Amino acid sequence: MLSSLITDFRIIFERDPAARNWLEVLTCYPGLQALLLHRFAHWLYSLGLPVIPRLISHLARFLTGIEIHPGAQIGQGVFIDHGMGVVIGETAIVGDYSLIYQGVTLGGTGKETGKRHPTLGENVVVGAGTKVLGNIQIGNNVRLGAGSVVLRDVPSDCTVVGIPGRIVYRSGVKVNPLAHGNLPDSEANVIRALVDRIESLETEVQELRESQSDNKALVATVLSNSATEESCKLRDKEIREFLEGSS
Repeated sequence: MLSSLITDFRIIFERDPAARNWLEVLTCYPGLQALLLHRFAHWLYSLGLPVIPRLISHLARFLTGIEIHPGAQIGQGVFIDHGMGVVIGETAIVGDYSLIYQGVTLGGTGKETGKRHPTLGENVVVGAGTKVLGNIQIGNNVRLGAGSVVLRDVPSDCTVVGIPGRIVYRSGVKVNPLAHGNLPDSEANVIRALVDRIESLETEVQELRESQSDNKALVATVLSNSATEESCKLRDKEIREFLEGSS
């Protein structure tokens, strides 16, 4: 436990440019304080001690605004940045060197028993306000965009955004934890594709109206439009994946 606490302390200096000295980090970082109390509560919880671990968790919530159930398993080097409103459920597992922002919920979806909370891999970035619900698996090096609602498993090296969360990017490159703001806008891409499709259809209808008295001109119009069918299929695929969801 001591080595985990030391790693928790050191990771703050690596990931937060506002961290200037050890005294400031110890006294002014609620994420670190919440982890300190949680690791002690989790140790007591693993011994089967009743009530006391929950009281420590409740005290940590009062002091830091971060609620972590004593049963949750938190890896080393986890950084809860700011942290107000973070809730981590009893059977949740958070992998090493994950980064969690304020307002995040790692929760359940009902009154199931057993494993009912998410499992996060290593080096996962969970953006502000993100909700990860149910007994799902989040792979290593995954970025969950701010405000996303993730309800399905996510493989490693992916980026997820939206409600419900959709995989919008896959890569074999390790995620930079501080680049969480550089996420694609899948909704804007789909809206742009739909607008382009409407404009294309309107143009085609107008051309058909103008050439309906001339069969040769109609044939020429159809042939010219066939050249754009392939690009339309690609856009259709992007729209379909967005509407159906892929995460």
